[in-house]
Amino acid sequence: MIVDLDEAHTCRYGVPVLSRVETAIFRLKYFAHCMACHFCHDWCCSHGADVDVQNGARIANRADELERFVQIPRELWFDESETCEDDEAPGKLWLRTSVVNGACVFLNRSGRGCLLHSFSMNQDLDYHELKPFVCAIFPLTYENGVLIQADEVDDRSLVCTGEGLSLYQGVRTELEFYFGKPLITELDLLQQQAISDFRFQISD
Repeated sequence: MIVDLDEAHTCRYGVPVLSRVETAIFRLKYFAHCMACHFCHDWCCSHGADVDVQNGARIANRADELERFVQIPRELWFDESETCEDDEAPGKLWLRTSVVNGACVFLNRSGRGCLLHSFSMNQDLDYHELKPFVCAIFPLTYENGVLIQADEVDDRSLVCTGEGLSLYQGVRTELEFYFGKPLITELDLLQQQAISDFRFQISD
């Protein structure tokens, strides 16, 4: 069920602006502790990732250092055929990371996790500067101002769905970083209501 938020909440990058939420995000669960997972084999990084053009510029500004860290030439980082315009993308344009040998170009092949994230940690940078916004809030996403679960949750292709934290709880701190505390206050209240409603339905 999609419900209206009391106010619109604007991302720190100007877009997206969230005005509604799908309440299923408070009920659906997944294994949120990604780096402790031993069964998914980095499934969600087996595809390319959407990167807004502003984020792409920040990656380009670090390209000399990042290229040495990633050990894949910068010319191969993005798939130009996948670029698309979108008013809800910061800078109104999405880039798409390339898939190299069956995984996102920025996946750590010799260990686990995102090389943009680990590079940032090694350089004492806030990882939000380089790591794509849509990756940070996955398995949530948004469309037309609605905060929703990703398609991979609905079609059950995300292998870690079923047990663990709610989709919302899993990325709550990331949502606070991008949209601020007022959104979290609203969502926390909606989550409490959703849990109460679910318990009532079970006992009815």
